[in-house]
Amino acid sequence: MKQVKMAVSGVLVLSLLLGAQAQAQDTLNVGANIGNVPWEFQDASGANVGFEIELVGEIAKNLGKKINVVNTPFNGLFAAVQSGRIDMAISSITITKKRLETVSFAQPYYDSDQSLTVVADSALRSTAALKGKTVGVDTGSTGAMWATTHQARYGYTIREYTGLNPAMLDLKSGRIDGYISDIPALQYYAKVTGGVKVAQRLKTGEQYSIMFAKDSPLAAQFNTQLGELKKSGYLAKLHQKWFGVLPEKTTSTATVLPMPK
Repeated sequence: MKQVKMAVSGVLVLSLLLGAQAQAQDTLNVGANIGNVPWEFQDASGANVGFEIELVGEIAKNLGKKINVVNTPFNGLFAAVQSGRIDMAISSITITKKRLETVSFAQPYYDSDQSLTVVADSALRSTAALKGKTVGVDTGSTGAMWATTHQARYGYTIREYTGLNPAMLDLKSGRIDGYISDIPALQYYAKVTGGVKVAQRLKTGEQYSIMFAKDSPLAAQFNTQLGELKKSGYLAKLHQKWFGVLPEKTTSTATVLPMPK
């Protein structure tokens, strides 16, 4: 009888472990730099919202899964994906050849450029006027890469931040003279919050997507789902919701594209 009880107990423990494992597999851990408006941020109630939060949530739902958002500084997303601490990362992450050497991306869903943002009453109109000035960038971002590459040409000092809000506070208080970052986030911020303006678009040809560990099976699954959401018009409506206009038909938001290699 004791052996039977032990066997039954063993089965129950195993069932509980398998059930917990199955439940865990049904939830995808999504790394995101919360505060990256309008892609991922918290609303007044403290809920995580934004273009990319909705997008990965919709894809996960279509795959029969849920998402768990893990707030992660932008420069920590890469190591977190590669180590398996998160299943994927979002935060207006640009696809680059260098990044593709160590991680995988689904097809792009947004075409972006960088921008120079200044306070609303600033006389600064372009990077050509930044000699001797200080510009802010987000650590590890493509805006930081652009600013570093062009620093000798324009003669400014660079100050790094971990998110949009602290940079905007310093910009408005005069501790920095400009901020170089992704144009959609700054256009949205200027529209909703005020006090700043996008002075110049800095063309870079960047495209955003979801980042995964190198050759992760999830990358191909999400790539297929992105194609379907483009065909159905879901992505176009999502773009209209967050940016006020439908995407141009030639952009990656509307066009089904191959998975980056």
